Amino acid sequence: MDKSRIGAQLYTVREFTKTPESLKETLLRVKEIGYAAVQVSAIGPIRPEVVKELADEAGLAICATHVGFDRLRGQLDEVVREHKLWNCRYVGLGSMPPEYRDSKEGYEKFVRETAPIARRLHEEGLQFVYHNHRFEFARIDGTRTGMDILLEDTDPDAFGIELDVYWAQAGGGSPDVWVRKVKGRMAVVHLKDMEIVKDQAVTAELGEGNMDVSGIVRACRDTGVEWYVVEQDDCRRDPFESLAISYRRLMREMSFEH
Repeated sequence: MDKSRIGAQLYTVREFTKTPESLKETLLRVKEIGYAAVQVSAIGPIRPEVVKELADEAGLAICATHVGFDRLRGQLDEVVREHKLWNCRYVGLGSMPPEYRDSKEGYEKFVRETAPIARRLHEEGLQFVYHNHRFEFARIDGTRTGMDILLEDTDPDAFGIELDVYWAQAGGGSPDVWVRKVKGRMAVVHLKDMEIVKDQAVTAELGEGNMDVSGIVRACRDTGVEWYVVEQDDCRRDPFESLAISYRRLMREMSFEH
């Protein structure tokens, strides 16, 4: 694993990516922290060509994205073109829509509807990756969790997993165990920590919470994860400072000098 595989999820700094001008400044700041790549998510209505130009100017790869389900269903040709323009293989879905989440039938419908999308992306040399939250760890049919269904009832070659380790732990799972469970299907991982504030679990910078960051990173290395993406849903300090704290901790975990 080399440090050129460490990325920042732009959702973390979503308040600073609404215009081409603010995106340009944000990408430069992310690069200055040390990140080599970004995941494009929650940015303003900026033309793909401009996004590519700004990322190139900042010296950042676009390692992955999050794309809305409606776009995947209705604008897949455009999604394919964008990702090829960005030289970005991993097409992420941030979550399944609420109407699929609460029943076995809902999960089955989601699996059916994503299958042709994932297959088409695979045929184009791209890879669909699904990003979990907490709800997927609920038992849906008495024995299996939603995550079990997503793993067992989908094509392992076309339907990839983008495990969010915070949400895995929030759902009652062991993050390092889940990293190993999705071995071979996960090229992009979402890394963040969990802190307890006023008796509530909140997202935190790596090393600032209670999660076993060392064990998670070790599991990622052991299972061949390609992109290590830092994300923090909500920051209690300047989000660029949060990204810097997490970057420094991740560098230490990977035994790099910073």
